[in-house]
Amino acid sequence: MRALVVDRSVPTGLRLAEIRDPEPAPHEALIRVAATSLNYGEVKYVLAGEPDGAVPGWDAAGVVERPAADGSGPAAGTPVVTVADGGAWAGLRAVDTALIGTVPAGADLGAVATVPVAGVSALRALHRIGALPGRRVLVTGATGGVGRYAVQLAHQGGAHVVAVTGDPETHEKNLRLLGADEVITAPRELGAPVDGVVELVGGTHLVDAYARLAEHGTLVTVGHAAQEDTTFPPGAFLGNEGRHNRTLTTFYLLACTDLAPDLTRLAEQVAAGTLDPGITWRGTWEEAAEAFDALRERRLHGKAVLDLV
Repeated sequence: MRALVVDRSVPTGLRLAEIRDPEPAPHEALIRVAATSLNYGEVKYVLAGEPDGAVPGWDAAGVVERPAADGSGPAAGTPVVTVADGGAWAGLRAVDTALIGTVPAGADLGAVATVPVAGVSALRALHRIGALPGRRVLVTGATGGVGRYAVQLAHQGGAHVVAVTGDPETHEKNLRLLGADEVITAPRELGAPVDGVVELVGGTHLVDAYARLAEHGTLVTVGHAAQEDTTFPPGAFLGNEGRHNRTLTTFYLLACTDLAPDLTRLAEQVAAGTLDPGITWRGTWEEAAEAFDALRERRLHGKAVLDLV
């Protein structure tokens, strides 16, 4: 099969190569990959730690070529969306059936490929915030892949959504179309406390967002796009003066259980058009270097998709 493999002898650090097909374990299905979605974290950080010859990639959508030998998961020929720690940037992928969601027939698999890391991370972060109707939810880094999904899902859940972007002149109209009720440039501009935060930037955004968290509120830190130190001032974690029982929490997506139903649910919404995947770059894997450069340099807002077939 063809795959994008790590090769530090070339300028991009990746090259297209012919490699051996993966051999699935009994609990894994073999997927013929149609498209993969790129994430800033894997392009910026994961590649640096991968050995030459490795096939990276978290998100992929395609069709079941060979179902799992243990009888779990979807049947051969089923369109699916998958997530795993590597192996997505290849023509075939062996995936644990617990990490496979089914996709409606005829759906755009490129659009659906954006669901795993971005969509499910947003959904799981909102789960940690709790019931959403009537509550104020802040989303930092709202123009990125996770942020866009978080704005839409929070809006669908009945929250009053405050979106943070460093360039509201460019992005405010689109963020409001996605469901944002307010658009601001930084958490310190909040006019009233918030009940929940999906925090994707880190640094001063994280500190300021936590400071504006209401009593019983929850901040879920998902990303650290700013790549700056996060330093809380003295007294930041005191519980008096309306700050009682606030929570700051994290999670690791692949340590979460029952991901398959989430993948299926979000794939159905993308296919139905009730969730906008926010694809701002799409091309073949021969053009992958262009997308990698745009992601590394933070020039790409939204999702990048590689079509493998």
